[in-house]
Amino acid sequence: MYLTQGLHRAVQQTPDAAMTVFGDRKRTFGETAGRVARLASALRGLGVGDGDRVAMLALNSDRYHEYLLAVPWANAVLNPVNIRWSPAEIAYSLDDSDSHVLLVDDAFAKMLPALHDAYSGLRTVIHCGDGPAPAGTLSYEDLIASAEPIEDARRSGDELAGLFYTGGTTGFPKGVMLSHTNLLTSAFGSVASGCVLAPGARYLHAAPMFHAADLAAWGAAMLLGATHVMIPAFDPVAVLEAVATHQVTDTLLVPVMIQLVVDHPALAEYDTTSLRRIVYGASPIPQAVLERAMKAFPNAAFTQAYGMTELAPVTTLLGPEEHRKTSLLRSAGRAAPHSEVRILDPDGAELPRGTVGEICSRGGHVMLGYWNKPAETADALRDGWMHSGDGGYMDDEGYVFVVDRIKDMIVSGGENVYSAEVENAVAQHPAVAACAVIGVPDEEWGERVHAVVVLKQGHTLTAEEIREHAKTRIAGYKAPRTAEFVDALPVSGAGKILKRELRRKYWDGTDRQVH
Repeated sequence: MYLTQGLHRAVQQTPDAAMTVFGDRKRTFGETAGRVARLASALRGLGVGDGDRVAMLALNSDRYHEYLLAVPWANAVLNPVNIRWSPAEIAYSLDDSDSHVLLVDDAFAKMLPALHDAYSGLRTVIHCGDGPAPAGTLSYEDLIASAEPIEDARRSGDELAGLFYTGGTTGFPKGVMLSHTNLLTSAFGSVASGCVLAPGARYLHAAPMFHAADLAAWGAAMLLGATHVMIPAFDPVAVLEAVATHQVTDTLLVPVMIQLVVDHPALAEYDTTSLRRIVYGASPIPQAVLERAMKAFPNAAFTQAYGMTELAPVTTLLGPEEHRKTSLLRSAGRAAPHSEVRILDPDGAELPRGTVGEICSRGGHVMLGYWNKPAETADALRDGWMHSGDGGYMDDEGYVFVVDRIKDMIVSGGENVYSAEVENAVAQHPAVAACAVIGVPDEEWGERVHAVVVLKQGHTLTAEEIREHAKTRIAGYKAPRTAEFVDALPVSGAGKILKRELRRKYWDGTDRQVH
């Protein structure tokens, strides 16, 4: 199995059908294949060798789609960069992955001086925007125009397909290594469920294309020869316009995005009757939002996908019919066709149904490991099982319910935030003596990043000052939205901060410790 397989099949069967739609620009499968073959050739000409990492920092576009195909075509490895990260975080990931070639669009070209300063190994930058190429960069279109096409390397199977950086429990991002088999196993299983896309689909990329969730939908669309419609970034009106203009049938959104779309005052102005399937993930959807969404999109079936980057990323699915059962709306669904799921105790033994333990998965979708992190890999992958760090239970019918997090992680607006990263940033403020970061319930974001801070004697600080300070070191979505100030943090006899004590006043009375 290999990522470019669907492109070859579509060129053989439907070469003149539309593959990509981005604004006024439309390209067929045949045109796309030609451009991909030339872009791969250009990358090889720039010194990209077998297994080298090629990074991309850009908003959604048809060129992002071509990058996802051209890099494996050139026998290289994808490294999609998180567009919400700070320059320091991006530079760390480029350095850690030893990426020497970066594609960047107009939206992020202004970051280049900071990236060059922080990472001396960035030797080649390809400008893939629509404006003029900045000084010191190569033009994406010029490279394609001047290159001779090459044959597809057909990089495949257990060979590394991409590095997908996530937050880290130690405060530093870690690269999740996913193979072609990992990504396509997840895509095949998702399609086999009958809940995710169908032949003839027109899929809207509204979620960021660097993210494993949208990449999974991209892979499913590639299998089915679907048309890819892109908008640069999520915006409620842009979503509605794209659906109405291009007769979009499928999309993937996180619950907060669904809420913003269905509650938008202009919703009734757009024809959205073409929508057939909406997949969401990262958190369960509030019942009130689901009811509004089902009314707003009566032709659309809703499916929840649960998983993580390390699982490429889908491991359970809650399908459309199950969404009509109120008792299951808090469930993450049952094991997807490609996945085996168990609830295990700390010793790796399976727990009885209804007993809370760690949600673990195995199958062809489980990652190869963490890039250059053997200890963390060994901790996550035990006896063939990927340990999610999520606490949950399974009922008698195999439905999984997430109730807590074993890892010190917060999910806010569909993004994973590791407390250690935020604590490292907050602690660097000269007025901070100690801090702890927790997730607290939030109606809009699901969970809100909240800092509990002990100040140095004689110093004062506001929550907003803490947030602005943190944003100079980490991505804005990771920075604390709120803060409280205490005289001391609760600690155990071993000196470990008791975060459950800090969380209790916010979560007491709820049926679970996560949203």
